[in-house]
Amino acid sequence: MYTLKTSASFDSAHFLKGYEGKCSNIHGHRWTVEVEVYSEDLQKEGQCRGMIMDFSTLKRDLSAMVDYLDHALIIEEGSLKEKTLEALKEENFKIIDADFRPTAENFAKCFYDAMAKEGYKLTKVTVYETPNNCATYSEQ
Repeated sequence: MYTLKTSASFDSAHFLKGYEGKCSNIHGHRWTVEVEVYSEDLQKEGQCRGMIMDFSTLKRDLSAMVDYLDHALIIEEGSLKEKTLEALKEENFKIIDADFRPTAENFAKCFYDAMAKEGYKLTKVTVYETPNNCATYSEQ
């Protein structure tokens, strides 16, 4: 089996409602997302002969996803009081409502599902919350 791996990063803030500790406060991370795809065979013809695919295609699709999240406050739906959410939006802050708790584990699954929906055959997706702490999602 052949694999390709690429990564992209984004900066965003989040907090964990109901968490007892520092992460209950709004704080930011430089998130790094690593995506690994696989194929049993390499392409036999054309420009991508001898490749699974062109790295630029994989990088482009991952970058589009992380660019959307860049420099945003990512919150779990319903985790802020409506009045607080309205005030933040009035100030034109970029707020992204997620239908999951914004943990590294859930981001790994979210990116896995999104890339799979784009047609990629994935071995795993790893999301680094810090350079030393990461979570991986795989269906294998």
